[in-house]
Amino acid sequence: MDLPHIPHPGEPGYETWPPDAYLRIGGANAWSGISVDHERGLVFLPTGSAAFDFWGGNRPGENLYANSLLVLDAATGKRVWHYQLVHHDLWDRDLPAAPVLVTVTHDGRRIDAVAQTTKSGHVFLFERETGRPLFPIEERPVPPSDLKGESAWPTQPFPLKPPPFSRQVFTEAEVTDISPGSRAAVLERLAKLRTGRPFIPPSVEGTVIFPGFDGGAEWGGAAFDERTGLLYVNANEMPWILTMVEIDRTKETGTVARGRRTYQLNCSVCHGINRAGDPARTYPSLIGIEKRLPRAEVDRIIHAGKGVMPAFPSLTGEERRELIAYLFNDRPRETEGTSDEPPDPEVPYTHTGYNRFLDPEGFPAVKPPWGTLNAIDLNRGEIAWQVPLGEDPVLAARGRRHTGTENYGGPIITAGGVLFIGATRDEKFRAFDMKTGRVLWETDLPAGGYATPATYSVNGRQYVVIAAGGGKMGTKSGDAYVAFALPE
Repeated sequence: MDLPHIPHPGEPGYETWPPDAYLRIGGANAWSGISVDHERGLVFLPTGSAAFDFWGGNRPGENLYANSLLVLDAATGKRVWHYQLVHHDLWDRDLPAAPVLVTVTHDGRRIDAVAQTTKSGHVFLFERETGRPLFPIEERPVPPSDLKGESAWPTQPFPLKPPPFSRQVFTEAEVTDISPGSRAAVLERLAKLRTGRPFIPPSVEGTVIFPGFDGGAEWGGAAFDERTGLLYVNANEMPWILTMVEIDRTKETGTVARGRRTYQLNCSVCHGINRAGDPARTYPSLIGIEKRLPRAEVDRIIHAGKGVMPAFPSLTGEERRELIAYLFNDRPRETEGTSDEPPDPEVPYTHTGYNRFLDPEGFPAVKPPWGTLNAIDLNRGEIAWQVPLGEDPVLAARGRRHTGTENYGGPIITAGGVLFIGATRDEKFRAFDMKTGRVLWETDLPAGGYATPATYSVNGRQYVVIAAGGGKMGTKSGDAYVAFALPE
């Protein structure tokens, strides 16, 4: 294996896919960053999910090397070892951040290891050279799927130590207590959803994903202090709702009908099945787009991409024309009839988008904290401390403090025992005591610091800098790098 890819005939792992999967299935790539052990010549690659994220009926099997920590020989590209952290992923549980190379004390001896954080709120710890788990990992039964053509894998791996650093199930006991009205509304909606266990497969009724699509741990990564064996990681505690929709299989072949199917297959996962978008994730509404942009500009954006929107060069000019006809609400022409042959897409489902589970006021449906900062003892396999990260200013004004917030961007630590992190929706930058989790200092940023900070030294003076780009979770955008230092 020269690169992370879906195995070809004769390669290890080929048997975990359909025979022709390497020709037609995408994903399983190392998107979130890699780590390198220069001394040993090892490359550690955390891999993503196989496509399509939420239905895998066309890829039965465990699906190696998707959702795996894959270790390659840096000189040859050959596989040294791997461990799959999610089998046959149906939940978008790609590995979200580069693994951390650590040295821990285990069974009385020092061991060079690698720690991988996950969206599910776990830390998997392996011996660096062999891939041997330093703490037991248990394969547990998980629920089956009832979607057409789907065969969910019957078990998933759960590390027994350290314990998860995010809550694992969303039940009535976890429903928000912000107000009686909020609790009642969430309970009413929750009664119609599938919830209460990890790894409940996607469903047309709606499945609660908790921790949500962005973790648990997310792409900001973790920091490690070798002196104490503590791994520091921030986490989200947000429930999301995943609702599957069967793709339109009507016999219509008109321009608008074909455009609708193209939208369902390619666009609805971001812009929503009803084209309403998701401003919190910077996915704009497409409702009324015909009043904002000319057709030629929409065609150009679809073909070439713009900003965070990827290009769709695989769509033909005719497919783009049909898609635009649907987006612009064109009326079907009278000459366009029906066909005897219904469309037969390989993937029979799409979904209604990435939807946070919120109460009527827009607060998360779960009890606070909604974001945490965690210190995890990798020597003992224990959580040393956990504190809320961030604060909702509206609720703070009502007297509800220490709620934490959804957060994006990781921590850094210093030799002086200080941890710096932005990440929070309240657009602040904070310093924490690494021993206790106590906030030492905080300041407002011009926009949210949804990035991992960096530290550097000039003429013996140490600085810490963070990119304040904002723009996530409905907060304002910014374009500043902000640096701090102690007074001279």
